[in-house]
Amino acid sequence: MTDKQNRKPRLPQGLPSREAILEFIQGSDTPAGKREIAKAFGLKGQEKILLKARLKDMAEEGLIDGKRTAYHRMGGVPKVTVLRAVDLEDGELVAIPDAWEPEDGGKPVRLTVKESKKVAALKRGDRFLARTEETPRGWIAHPMKKLPARTEGMMGVVELDGTGKPWLAPVDKRVRNSAPISDLGGAEPGELVLAERVGKSVRGPVKVVEVIGDPLAPKAFSLIAIAKHGIPHVFAEEALAEAKRAAALPLSTADREDLRNVPIIAIDPADARDHDDAIWAEPDGEGGYRAIVAIADVSFYVRPGGALDREARKRGNSVYFPDRVVPMLPEILSADVCSLVEGADRAAMACHLRISPEGKVTKHRFTRAIVRLAANIAYEDAQAAIDAGDAPETLQNLWGAWKLLFAAREARDPLELELPERQVKLNEAGRIEEIALRERLDAHRVVEDFMIAANVAGAQALEAKTAPVVYRIHEAPSRDKLMALRDYFATLGKKLALGQVITPGLFNRMLKDISDEAEKALVMEAVLRSQMQAYYGPANAGHFGLSLASYAHFTSPIRRYADLLVHRALVDAYKLEQPKPNGDLPEMTGLSERDKTALHQITDAISQTERRAMEAERDTIDRYVAAWLADRVGQEFDTRITGVQSFGFFATIMGLGGDGLVPVSTLGREHFRYDEKAQALVGADSGTIYATGDRLRLKLAEANPLTGALKFEVPGSDGMAIERRGERVGPRRKPPIVKDKGAPRQSHTTGKRGRPGNIRHQGKGKKR
Repeated sequence: MTDKQNRKPRLPQGLPSREAILEFIQGSDTPAGKREIAKAFGLKGQEKILLKARLKDMAEEGLIDGKRTAYHRMGGVPKVTVLRAVDLEDGELVAIPDAWEPEDGGKPVRLTVKESKKVAALKRGDRFLARTEETPRGWIAHPMKKLPARTEGMMGVVELDGTGKPWLAPVDKRVRNSAPISDLGGAEPGELVLAERVGKSVRGPVKVVEVIGDPLAPKAFSLIAIAKHGIPHVFAEEALAEAKRAAALPLSTADREDLRNVPIIAIDPADARDHDDAIWAEPDGEGGYRAIVAIADVSFYVRPGGALDREARKRGNSVYFPDRVVPMLPEILSADVCSLVEGADRAAMACHLRISPEGKVTKHRFTRAIVRLAANIAYEDAQAAIDAGDAPETLQNLWGAWKLLFAAREARDPLELELPERQVKLNEAGRIEEIALRERLDAHRVVEDFMIAANVAGAQALEAKTAPVVYRIHEAPSRDKLMALRDYFATLGKKLALGQVITPGLFNRMLKDISDEAEKALVMEAVLRSQMQAYYGPANAGHFGLSLASYAHFTSPIRRYADLLVHRALVDAYKLEQPKPNGDLPEMTGLSERDKTALHQITDAISQTERRAMEAERDTIDRYVAAWLADRVGQEFDTRITGVQSFGFFATIMGLGGDGLVPVSTLGREHFRYDEKAQALVGADSGTIYATGDRLRLKLAEANPLTGALKFEVPGSDGMAIERRGERVGPRRKPPIVKDKGAPRQSHTTGKRGRPGNIRHQGKGKKR
């Protein structure tokens, strides 16, 4: 084949018509801008000027959109453009143009993202460069490059400096600098607002797009977290309508096991908003127990392919704040129809367990059932009844079965770390009443071990049927983390041999051998830092922390989408499908084909939403703690160092859990060297050491409720004092320059121009 045959056919020369331009733009394999169009049609000189005018007319007529460098058909998208992943539909990632600004205000084009092995895995919120293609089935995006994350919106409080200029003070403690506000949007000083940047500069001004109100008002802290982390908190109308229809579904005893006569009870926190699980046990006469773990049958109401399912998958999980819950499901389901409450008939997925005298689950089976709970009991009340010795037989049997499960747990030797949980109690007005560490009771362990047994049974049951499984995976520490742990242990005089099999029991034995509480805290912090983050996935890698080979979340489908997927898989595997419903609801309650084929993508997405929820919950607790301490600035507290960096160390208030920074500049006038292996700051002159795990008395220097940030100082230190945030002064300006009339404009002070007087001109010299 000759070069001539390889060439593309020449287009008619001369100024092209509107139709010809449109045809060329749509058929071009590369972005088609003014230059490309002119070259394709052989335009020169005056013709280029006429083309520019024609393109402008076509844009005004709504035929094309874009810029001079890349046009595209109106209503379409450029051939190569930046997209943002926004949703997961039927197992496929969906994206929209990152900068969608149509003149008619229409909805953005939605593109189905085709995965590429050359581009890192994408998730909701990611920005990426993509080649686009319009097909009969819709727009397709082919990712070319994943782009760095960008903050879409900024939340902060309006502050005025000494000159009256407005600034946006961030509510994210990781953002250090305030931003100038060019447009207040009606906001007043002191109000919490949502803003966006004006222009592309990260240091440029911002404009207020939404006024939220008083940042310290009741329930404002959770609103800050919801906005900051982009947590969906408003249900779509179609999802709410479907929830009402689903709530009206009748329960049929013909297709369900009737367990209403079994005295099943739910043990939950006193302030629980929903009740996923309930338990029952009785002796089997052979030293073991028969038990039932009844879980809300959410799969019966939330069916694949419906609006409810899309909404639940988008959220991934419920998010729990001290002042509110952002549920995964509408309240009519989460707090009512699906919730297992005393004296009401409820649909349940029943896990029947046979517990041996050694505490092992020897048999398990799953049924769809109807239950009627005998009681809803708070943890504290159940524990008090057991301690008093007057607990009803139902509770006594649960404790008896648990003792067997607990013995098996100890033999398994899972990782045992003391991780205190902070509890924020609010009064009726939404103000902080108390912040304390939640007490760990045997009642908590009873429920926990029953749930673990049911979760293991769920995973094993699906494996036995070679069905899809959404595993809860916690991998063993990586070699890099273990090497860092070994180096740190060496500074404490302890050895960690990497040649041995690393098990949770190894860490447990290390902790048990330590009698000194301060040293124990050091080792526990180090072990915790070495652990991998748990996630969801269809490929089993075991659960290191629980020392289990197979583990799947099954027991909380009201608040976790992963559990709902496991329920659906059990429906398919054990043929537990219910009769088709009347009305406008999806027919099936098992896994959809899309879910089966896209399980990797779905589990990646819900792992991300879980991390988002954890960060939002932690941020909110931090803000409440800071608000609690705001009136106690200047007081001293007993603290423990939880982390050390070159710029300072972090300390936690004992018994409260508020984490704060001690900047290295406040420690003293001497230089402090950062010892990374020992996780310590060492004074160059005094030899003073601040190391992870150390206990010391610190003075609270700052408590910022808006960011949740705390700062401490070492009492009596001769270091720099911490400047209180707020009370912004105006920017430091140089004195104005007095200029003669007619002098050129200048923005900075200049002296005599040219070479300094003490430098002589040497000339060019000769080339060498």
